[in-house]
Amino acid sequence: MKIIEDNFKENFIESTYIALGSFDGLHLGHMSLINKTIELARNNGAKSMVFTFKNHPLMTINPDLAPKILMDNESKIDVLKNAGLDIINMANFNEDFMRMSPEDFVIHLLNNYRARGFVVGFNYRFGYKNLGDVNLLRKLSEKYKFHLSVIDSIKYRGQIVSSSIIRNIIADEGDMKKANKLLTRAFMIQGKVIHGKQLGRKLGFPTVNLDYDKKFVIPKGGVYYTKVELNGVKFKGITNVGYNPTTYDNKLSIETNILDFSGDVYDKNIKIYFIERIRDEVKFDNLTELANQLEADRRYVSEKN
Repeated sequence: MKIIEDNFKENFIESTYIALGSFDGLHLGHMSLINKTIELARNNGAKSMVFTFKNHPLMTINPDLAPKILMDNESKIDVLKNAGLDIINMANFNEDFMRMSPEDFVIHLLNNYRARGFVVGFNYRFGYKNLGDVNLLRKLSEKYKFHLSVIDSIKYRGQIVSSSIIRNIIADEGDMKKANKLLTRAFMIQGKVIHGKQLGRKLGFPTVNLDYDKKFVIPKGGVYYTKVELNGVKFKGITNVGYNPTTYDNKLSIETNILDFSGDVYDKNIKIYFIERIRDEVKFDNLTELANQLEADRRYVSEKN
């Protein structure tokens, strides 16, 4: 797969079919667009391409309104590569893009990338102040003679699948089983391991403390069954997201007890995949009660696949 960061500077030789969108999370709905784009390109002797932005547009327009992110760009590239996509363009959304009219945006795609067709979601918007929509794209497809595929909403148990809904499921409900079905893979956050209070070590449950990026969605406070990836190897884990009420911490932490693992992981990068929410955080009367609950959590996770 070819990976570029191009703001309409390149000029392609081969023609393309392009999926347009932000694709945060690459959920069920997004993947239906991607698969349609790949199908069209293969059937018409062209390259399949995703045009998206490296940074969320609202980070430029109004950072205070920018949503928390479900997926980092590295993971997005991995998923698209495995799907069989030919090209991903992660353009940099800047003030020039912000001022670009919807029609000019389409003209650039047609001219620079030799686009023969576009695939979009039913609610896709684009161009200056989001003035462009699917109806405008249909008019432009007639004017400029390109193919347009508009993909209807994908529903799960009667609910439309969207990035915003998945964010709410993760952050407000903590229902990782449901979120992961919509995402088609386990929700993951990653970062470096930093030093914590090391209370877990004293209780016989040593934990690694994640230095997480605050621009990403954080699961609802509680205890989770997770899988921890370190140097390409995955281990079972028990991850606590919250403020550790028993020890009166006042800072949100993400701490993981990695099962069947020992070693120094400080300053190393780890990935934490959230599989299932086990329980709420609980304030225990003493550390003995806390240790007993941690042992019960460990038994529960040990029996999982």
